Order: sequence, then C-alpha cells, then structure tokens
Amino acid sequence: MTTTFPDISINTDRLVLRALEEGDAPALAEMMNDEMVGAWTAVPQPYTEDAARRWITEYAPTERTAGRGLDLAVTEFLTQRLVGIVQLSNTNWRVRSTELSYIVAPWARGEGYASEASLATAQWLFGDQKFERLELRTAADNTASQQVAQKIGCISEGVLRNACIARTRTEDGSWTELRTDFIVWGLLPEDLDGVADQMAEAGYSSYTDWS
Repeated sequence: MTTTFPDISINTDRLVLRALEEGDAPALAEMMNDEMVGAWTAVPQPYTEDAARRWITEYAPTERTAGRGLDLAVTEFLTQRLVGIVQLSNTNWRVRSTELSYIVAPWARGEGYASEASLATAQWLFGDQKFERLELRTAADNTASQQVAQKIGCISEGVLRNACIARTRTEDGSWTELRTDFIVWGLLPEDLDGVADQMAEAGYSSYTDWS
C-alpha cells in the first residue's frame, strides 16, 4: 500500500500547483505576515524569510516523505507568481483520508484561486491517489474559508466546540489568542459530481491535469 505522496504538479487553466522552491521564500514570508493569516492560522508572527526557507527545505520535504502530508505552492500559470499554499495534513493511509487547508496571498484574493486550487487537489486525490475522504476545518467566524469549502462541494458535518485558537490584535498592536469553534467539513468523491461544471459556469477553471 502506498503511504507517501508523490512529487506532483497539478495544472488548471490558470494555476500550477507544485512543490515549494527556495526561490519562493520571500513571497511566502510576505504572504504569511498578512493580517488574515495571522488571525486564522498558527503561523508565527512576524514570519521571517529564514522561517520560510526552513518550511521549504526541511518541513515540507519531511512531511511528504514521511507520508504525513503535502505542501504545494499555488502559482499563476502566466506569471508564475506565488499566490497561495495548499496543504494536506493528518493523513490516514488506511482510511485514505486527509485534511486540506489553504492560504491565499492578500493581493490574489477575490479571484477564486482558493476554490480552484482546492478543487484541483481534491480531483487529484480522489482520481489519482484513490482517496475516499477529504476533511476541512474552518474557524466559526472565518466566512471566507467556509465559502471555499461550500464552493467545492463540502458538506458541513458538525462543530468542534472551543477547539480552535484564533488571534486578534490588541490596542497596543500585539496579538492575543482567543478560543472559538471549528466547523468540520467533509468531501467524498461523489460530492464532486457537477461541482467543476458549476465553477466553470461561474467563470472559474474546470480543467485539471497532473503529472
């Protein structure tokens, strides 16, 4: 039984999802220092280029080869600009299930990139890797992330009460942590029926290829 993700490239009409490269470090660090990323993720703040390089050269390759997950850079096909990250984690190879998360750079939001990249990843997981379940967890107040889950066909399965730690700015500009709920979303292969066509009608890519 395969227990390691391949070194993969996934293409849509607008995007290329590929392994992180050292040259991505400056753009990755800039992306991770965004206010929304600081609020809804556990990424250290401030986030340095050295931390980005460690993620690229140490953390991401180790996660993939150990079979725990996969970190993919989301880049524009035409400009090759880094516009986001798709991450798989908490992978269970026996159950053929993994958890999906995504981050989009502030300058690339509103373009449908998170939905397009997430759908392409799901199609690859279900079609090529024969996965049977994809799970997403979104903070209760993170409506943008919830909209992505809904667009790609995820079904809301319940709430993990008080299970998420988010962050907010204090009056002096520092970060403080607060507890909130996680909404759990599930996606099965049959849930994708018709989703690509609906996204295409909305003006987003429905074509996916991988190599």
